Amino acid sequence: MKAWHRSSFPSRCPRRAPDSIWKRLIGVIDPLTPENYLTGGEEAWRIAGLSRAKQATLARISQSIVASELDLFDLCERPIEEAMQVMTNVKGIGPWTAEVYLLFSAGHADVFPAGDVALQHAYAHAYGESVRPDSKTLKIFAERWSPWRGVAARLFWAYYAATRGRDATPVA
Repeated sequence: MKAWHRSSFPSRCPRRAPDSIWKRLIGVIDPLTPENYLTGGEEAWRIAGLSRAKQATLARISQSIVASELDLFDLCERPIEEAMQVMTNVKGIGPWTAEVYLLFSAGHADVFPAGDVALQHAYAHAYGESVRPDSKTLKIFAERWSPWRGVAARLFWAYYAATRGRDATPVA
């Protein structure tokens, strides 16, 4: 199995915290593969600074990969709805995480993470709305950008960053 890379994992935190955790994680588990992650165990995960929830989620993802229940490369070839179902079947992977993974790591161009708060804020600001839309409303609105919803999402993240003076993209 190929080693994981930092760009495979979405992050909504300021860049310093995930980067620091990532450096510690690959310092104690190198190369970082699903098998090595599981072998590293709780002590390595704690040293890396992973929360209990992240430890458990990454363990479930690793177990799913090792058991051939989750093939991250196969997700690139699957239709989005099918890939979403496969990913969200793993406890700890929700729709937002699956959508961001499919957009940034799997290269699906027609994914719009409507549950992303930055996208909701950017949409409201761009369209002069006083209240940000909920994910269902934004998802319906974003359908008009198909098959390039991923491009729209990236543009809205850039717009959000420009209007807020910060980085809003969920992946480094």
